[in-house]
Amino acid sequence: MSDAFEGASPAPGDVHMHGHDHHHDHPHGAHDHSHEHNHHHGHSHRYPGRERFTTVEVEARLLEKNDAIAGQNRAWFAGREILALNLVSSPGAGKTALLERSIRDLKPEMSICVIEGDQATANDGERIRAAGAPAVQVNTGAGCHLEADMVMHAVRELKPAAGSLLLIENVGNLVCPALFDLGEHAKVVVLSVTEGEDKPLKYPHMFLAAELMIINKIDLLPHVDFDLSLAVGYARDINPQIEVLSLSARTGQGLDGWYEWLRRESARMKAAAFA
Repeated sequence: MSDAFEGASPAPGDVHMHGHDHHHDHPHGAHDHSHEHNHHHGHSHRYPGRERFTTVEVEARLLEKNDAIAGQNRAWFAGREILALNLVSSPGAGKTALLERSIRDLKPEMSICVIEGDQATANDGERIRAAGAPAVQVNTGAGCHLEADMVMHAVRELKPAAGSLLLIENVGNLVCPALFDLGEHAKVVVLSVTEGEDKPLKYPHMFLAAELMIINKIDLLPHVDFDLSLAVGYARDINPQIEVLSLSARTGQGLDGWYEWLRRESARMKAAAFA
């Protein structure tokens, strides 16, 4: 199993830049998806002499391949007691700011590394490294989410230590990342008070898939029209088991709850290795 990561050469077509930035000029093509990752919306293309697939068949094949690699990732993480979290949100919810603050505060007690997913630029990866954690930037081009093979290649470079915390910041999007398993221990959805409290109702698949909802930027509550209790209620209508934390990455309010959650989940990961 470990051969999928350790000692493996980069996948054909990957461009490895200094500073651990991955720029995928051809979105997903570097990962042998055979152009299956084009999203088809309500129609299929037919070419003489080629096998014809419906939209459902293409998506099923894509997800099946992704899930197989995600399973390898999950087993690799579990075998090394690595807590891997998939952070998802709309653009601008404050995921990167939360990671920066968490790295600075927890660096004395935890080994932390980050996979940064964006469509373009290396800005967030640079911010994470400046905060004090190793990071690999994965640029997806036109792609709207990270996939399991991208995480596998990034982990080959990061080489996270046993027992460490791996934070995967997904592309800002509440749709596609809900469908793509990366092999993570849990999805953490970040919602800011500058968004509508009805986001859980608009994007139910994401909130159903998440184990934790973080409501960020609560320092702005006096200045925005956001009903905190309503947002929590909507999320629990979708997913009664979802945990909820309210915090401000800017001021530090509520961060103790987030850090305790990380410590608890890390302890569970390590205990599971001996179960």
